[in-house]
Amino acid sequence: MSQTVQGNISKDIISGIAITGLIFTASTYLPIIGFFFSLFIPLPILFYRSKLGRTTGIIVYILSIIMMIVMTGSISLDIFFFAELLLLGFVLSELIEMRLSIEKTISYACASVLITGIVILVFYSNLSNAGIYTLASEYISRNLKLTMVMYESMGVPEESIHVISNSLEKIQHVLIRIIPAMLISLTLFVSWASLLIAKPVLKAKNIFFPDFDSLKLWKAPEFMVWIFIGCGVMLILPENSFKILGLNGLIILMTIYFFQGIAIVSFYFEKKNVPRIFRIFLYSILALQQLVLLSVIGLGFFDMWINFRKLGIKKES
Repeated sequence: MSQTVQGNISKDIISGIAITGLIFTASTYLPIIGFFFSLFIPLPILFYRSKLGRTTGIIVYILSIIMMIVMTGSISLDIFFFAELLLLGFVLSELIEMRLSIEKTISYACASVLITGIVILVFYSNLSNAGIYTLASEYISRNLKLTMVMYESMGVPEESIHVISNSLEKIQHVLIRIIPAMLISLTLFVSWASLLIAKPVLKAKNIFFPDFDSLKLWKAPEFMVWIFIGCGVMLILPENSFKILGLNGLIILMTIYFFQGIAIVSFYFEKKNVPRIFRIFLYSILALQQLVLLSVIGLGFFDMWINFRKLGIKKES
């Protein structure tokens, strides 16, 4: 290998680690919006793994984790979270080269990351001599307290802070029980967003990206509607275990129907030739307005019966 090629690879490795470091810094130290920056963590690894190959991608992955540990000065659950996001980017790049369908690409990536995460979490809990439930409970409790401190610094009214403070135990109780759904939904969403963002970037650099067909026409399998209804029925049953199971199922399925709903919105944006600046503005509202977000999920759910995009219906001549 020539010195020029080696130099370019070394430069790319440094660039990949630096970009990951910048996103990690923003995710860690910026209040509120830091979480949104963390969603971009998989992208540098996805890009440089696709550009440089598996071996060099692993180097970028390992060095990025070491950099995070050095920056924080310890190995914590937060580092574990970011390492899993980095792994997601690496796995997505591997699956992209396999030219699978969009459903298989996202499903396999999520399954790989979640299974790996469970194994590492079990190992970590054994090292710390604490059960997984205890670790999760302490982690949520610590972050809820940090959230209260942030609210106070932002000038949130004392009455509102007092109400939230009195409900912390209940909030913690619920959050612990919906962690499985939250993790699955987050992994699904980050995988979906990473592929959407990576597509134009990889194609601009002449790096292979599979043809997933038009995602504006994507729809969830019809049988999922009945699972969604079944989860809703579980919420009204007297047994708490059924309620928790139903709530977890609803959260995951709402994420899937969000994908279908946003596909419908994108379909009509393109059909009506909505200017790009308005599209960006309207998409931004989804992140800020919960009612709009729920409306998009509703579009995806009721699409089975209403067929908003008229898919499969042939026009009469």
